[in-house]
Amino acid sequence: MSDRWFYVMLHHSLTEDGSTVSWQAIRRWHKGLHPDSPYRSKPMIDIGYHFGIELINDEYEILVGRDLGQAGAHCVGMNHKAIGICFVGNFDLAPVPDGQWEKGLQLVSGLVKSLDIPLVNIVGHRDYAPKGCPGKMFSLEKFRQDLWMKL
Repeated sequence: MSDRWFYVMLHHSLTEDGSTVSWQAIRRWHKGLHPDSPYRSKPMIDIGYHFGIELINDEYEILVGRDLGQAGAHCVGMNHKAIGICFVGNFDLAPVPDGQWEKGLQLVSGLVKSLDIPLVNIVGHRDYAPKGCPGKMFSLEKFRQDLWMKL
């Protein structure tokens, strides 16, 4: 559990958003319930992220993962300091859809305001691990700039 959150860490699922690869599919993967999951022998208690943003029917929605009273399981060394948010999609191949981007800004702006997290601490998984997350076509700088305009 974290006494205080210092960062918001953005991720992408690196999968296509669809009916078979979704927030619930990611949750099943993390909990070791999928036959190919590497977590089958040591399942997580829940999905590793605190929040997700996914297209459901024709609207992007913010989905709840772990409670903010629990450490995440999304980046070694940062799980007690960073709120993990997963944008469901592969942003190595395409930019974040406008609706999902806006929903992300809405979520992160609320977290930044309520938890007093500085904009410089809106980070990507790639900033703390040898990953490309949240994707080659996800500009963290633009996200921070757009967020600043909303605050």
